[in-house]
Parts: sequence; C-alpha cells; structure tokens
Amino acid sequence: MRHGDKQRKFNMPKSQRRALFANLTNALLLHEQITTTLPRAKELRSFADGMITFAKKGDLNSRRLAAAFLRDDEVVAKLFSVLGPRYANRNGGYTRVLKSGFRYGDCAQMAIVELVDRDVTAKGAKDLARVKLEKEAQAAQEAAANAPAEEVKAEKAEKKAPKAKKETAPKAEKAEKAEKATKTTKTAKTTKTASKTTKTKKAEA
Repeated sequence: MRHGDKQRKFNMPKSQRRALFANLTNALLLHEQITTTLPRAKELRSFADGMITFAKKGDLNSRRLAAAFLRDDEVVAKLFSVLGPRYANRNGGYTRVLKSGFRYGDCAQMAIVELVDRDVTAKGAKDLARVKLEKEAQAAQEAAANAPAEEVKAEKAEKKAPKAKKETAPKAEKAEKAEKATKTTKTAKTTKTASKTTKTKKAEA
C-alpha cells in the first residue's frame, strides 16, 4: 500500500520542494498574480492559504511561523498589514487558479495563480519604481553632461558680444560724422543764399 501520497512530490526531495514553494508563495503574496505550471499552481494554493490564515490570526506565534517559511521581511510585513485585514471576513478560498494554455517547447500546461480581490497595481510595482528611478538618474546625468556645453556656448556668446559692440561703435561714429557733414552743408548753403540776397538788394539800391 502506498502511503504519504497526498501531496505532489515533483520528483524532488522535501528540502527542495519546500524552498520552491516558499519562493512561489513569496512571489504570489508580493505581486498577487503569477504564472506557473498547473500542478505547481494547484499545490501552491494550500501554502498561500495557510500564510493568509496566519495573517488573519495576527499573533506573534503566527508571525514567527510565517517568517520561518517565507524568510522575507518585506513579504511578511505586507502579509500581516495588508492581506490579513483584506481577507478578515472571508472564510477560505483566498486564491484562484486559471488555466492559461500550454508552454511553448515542452507543452506543459500553464496556469495563472492570483489572489481573490487582488490589487491590480501590486504586480511589478517594485520594478516600475526601479525603472522610474533609473530614468530620473539618467536624465540627471544627461543634464549634468549637457551643462558644460551650455556654459561653453554662453562663454562664446559673451566673447562675441564685445565684438558686436565694437562693430556698432564705428557705425555710430560714422553716422554722427555724416550728420555733422549734412549740417555743415546746410549751413553753408544758407550762408550762400543770404549773401546773394544781400548783393541783389545792394544792386537794386
């Protein structure tokens, strides 16, 4: 008679099987939705439901048992602060298994495991935050790299500005000289006309 065949063995010893499902449970509680093979998904339900039951109890002994299995302080904190109160009024059935076709290559049947009433934004939230920080750091580096080029441009503009002033100064001097010349010519003309009129008056007299 075959004894002890209630749980799936997955062709691995107990220590490896325990580590496998500890990692899968960590991922499920953190992201609230993961994809794995169908037999592993069905076996994972009992581990995830047990951890949420510990969170609903909320005492010190339950927290120690959950921490001994999960070995991740961040997941344990989320388990007791978020997931425990969320499922306080639900009596079991905290997870859902959805078949999702077959895997390319070995044609293994795949499934999606997710928490009931899950937070949609929890999946990949840490990766999204990391990518955002990386983009901000890259933008800051690009701005710092472009700053010297902008300073060089500003220095060139400052060097060009005195030249432009020097060029405008001779032009202004030329314009002033031209105005003076026109004034002198006008005064000369007026004096000539005045002398002519006086000569004509003398001749008439």
